Amino acid sequence: MSALRVTPARTGGRVRLWVSRPDGREVAWYDPETGRISLLREEYADAVLTALAPYVTGEVTVGPPPVPTASELARLALHPDDDLAPNRPGETLHGTPGDPPRRRFARPDPRPAELAARRRVGDALDGLDGAGWRVLHCVPLPGAAPIDHLAIGPAGVFVVRTVAARGRRVRIADPVVAVGRAEPAPHLRLLRRDAVRAAHVLATGVRPVLAVDGPGRLEVPSGPDGVRVLRDGEIPSLARLGAVLKPADVEALYATARDRRTWLRL
Repeated sequence: MSALRVTPARTGGRVRLWVSRPDGREVAWYDPETGRISLLREEYADAVLTALAPYVTGEVTVGPPPVPTASELARLALHPDDDLAPNRPGETLHGTPGDPPRRRFARPDPRPAELAARRRVGDALDGLDGAGWRVLHCVPLPGAAPIDHLAIGPAGVFVVRTVAARGRRVRIADPVVAVGRAEPAPHLRLLRRDAVRAAHVLATGVRPVLAVDGPGRLEVPSGPDGVRVLRDGEIPSLARLGAVLKPADVEALYATARDRRTWLRL
């Protein structure tokens, strides 16, 4: 029997090691998080264990693939055009060939700074994956700007709105936020509205988070009612909050939220 190949791949937010024959046909996969080797072809059991030996740590369970959960079946049935999981942070801010040229003496285009801020916050949220979190970016809402980020994890469901500061003074006076010398914007009002709409669609509690990207100085005279204010470097603190959702609940909510059609109910 020819040697089997081992290829790492990220599936559903987790890293799996796929074992395949030289012709590319898969015969098993190994999930390091659960310590399970799922065999697609029983006759390859010994060869699979040999191929995975350099990668396996601790005890493992070997057997047929587990029966898919309801959320996994929903994901498999989801059309790619309706799947929000591939959305990048700030998806709607990416320039297009049809963007008009900038005029001389025009005000600087704020989109590059906003895009960079959403990417940094989005990367920090994606970093929670190892703690059992699932994150969506740029979730579309009918008749409104999209939700910057939606984070679903053991601590619950959070709508995250990004404020691009990068060295500037940020003053929060509920319901507005002022960045530098710019006119105050109603970030908190919009954030609470998005949280209410997400809670309605997902039929669960949703908490609002204001993520301030790299403020030179952050002034919060009085804590905004019901809103958690975090610097981009404080995003990992969400993983330290008390658990209210089981892993199965996280996956079920994520499966619902990643379906574009879910948000058409608003």
